[in-house]
Amino acid sequence: MKYSQFALLLAGLTCASVFAAPATTAAKAAVTTPPPGTAAAPASAAPDHAALPPPSSAAQKLYTAARADILQIRVLLKNGRTQSSVGSGFLIGTGNLVVSNYHVVSQFALDPDTYVGEWVDTSGQRGNVELLAVDVLHDLAVLRVNRHGTGFFKMPAQLAQLTQGQYLYSMGNPLDLGFAISEGAYNGVVTRSFYDQLMFTGPINAGMSGGPSVTASGDVAGINVSKRLDGELVSFLVPARYAQQLLDKVAHQDKPPKDFKPLVAAQLLAHQEVMIDRLLATPLSLKAMGPYRVPVRESDQMRCWGRSNAKADKPYTVDNTSCAMESAIYISGALQTGQVSMRHEFLRSSDLGALRFAQLASTSFKNESFGSYKSTQLTGPQCTERFVKNASLPLRAVLCVRAYRKFPGLYDFALLAASTDEPLMNLQSRIDVRGVSYDNGMRATRTFLEALSREKGSK
Repeated sequence: MKYSQFALLLAGLTCASVFAAPATTAAKAAVTTPPPGTAAAPASAAPDHAALPPPSSAAQKLYTAARADILQIRVLLKNGRTQSSVGSGFLIGTGNLVVSNYHVVSQFALDPDTYVGEWVDTSGQRGNVELLAVDVLHDLAVLRVNRHGTGFFKMPAQLAQLTQGQYLYSMGNPLDLGFAISEGAYNGVVTRSFYDQLMFTGPINAGMSGGPSVTASGDVAGINVSKRLDGELVSFLVPARYAQQLLDKVAHQDKPPKDFKPLVAAQLLAHQEVMIDRLLATPLSLKAMGPYRVPVRESDQMRCWGRSNAKADKPYTVDNTSCAMESAIYISGALQTGQVSMRHEFLRSSDLGALRFAQLASTSFKNESFGSYKSTQLTGPQCTERFVKNASLPLRAVLCVRAYRKFPGLYDFALLAASTDEPLMNLQSRIDVRGVSYDNGMRATRTFLEALSREKGSK
């Protein structure tokens, strides 16, 4: 890798002295990330034992008509056929194609030598599945099975138009307990996700991922994908149009890929190009932290939070600002990517003295982690440290890069920078850019480093 190209990041900066650096039961979906202290969960993740409400008469009629075309999708270890994870899917029209979530089938998509897929229908029949196509950006997959649908679920050229508050009905196999239907309401498009998701105010439990969500007339509105754990009945659907687009691709492909990893890598590379272009389309906003100005990005996809430890009995004060994208791309149970985060920590003291304060700031700097050397998904971090000066601020900067083992051309970048201009004040800033090309990682970290500044004349 071109780790020596750290010089590109520092081009135009004045080098100062340089010295040695101190130191689920099933796959998880790409979902809207909640604020710090909260959590989110895919609909095929660890069990959630919330009971489904009794169905309405409309739900009973829909389930009776649709039950023959709802499937449970199981991922099994090839050796011993032991169940590894479960989700749901549904047959399209009278054909043998099934729509599900990518995160339901990710294990055998990425490791077909270890895992296989199996379908089970509401009558207990079962058979093998063949993976035809995946869309990791929208968390979708198309499978082929050795049985046909009755024609209940269709993907017409003109999809149903939804209105706020309209009843929707989600189907699947929750908690591997049996097939079920749950009733809720459509509540608009979630704008905080990088790609559109629909908000479904109704229960989607683990194991229902990949199942259909339909209108009262049976039109497919979306595909069950995830829910929030920090709220009540806040669930999410992949819009049906993305499944429609993937089915169209399958109709025009000669044969399925033998290896899905290059396809996943290509989709991730396309995503990161859009992500970085959108991040840097306009100058980063600058917020004041003491005499310093720190870069942030607030948008529909990126949210910021702040906190402080200010207390009368503390000999020092720490203010924190953090911004992060509220969605990530699910690749496997051990890897989510395609995400940017920034954070800033401003330390100051009038009581500690210069030596003790320097020790405090140095300890905080050393406590930063840049990833494990034992990861099976990424290489160990390769880091370079420099003491540099941008337009207005002398900084100690560390850049770390990790390469993806299974997806050539993708990297995780982390840049940590600390001010070195004051004995009793210290700004520490970090940006993490995950799942990007080398050029885009350098582009994003350089922009961040150059944006750190100190207001002229401030003390």
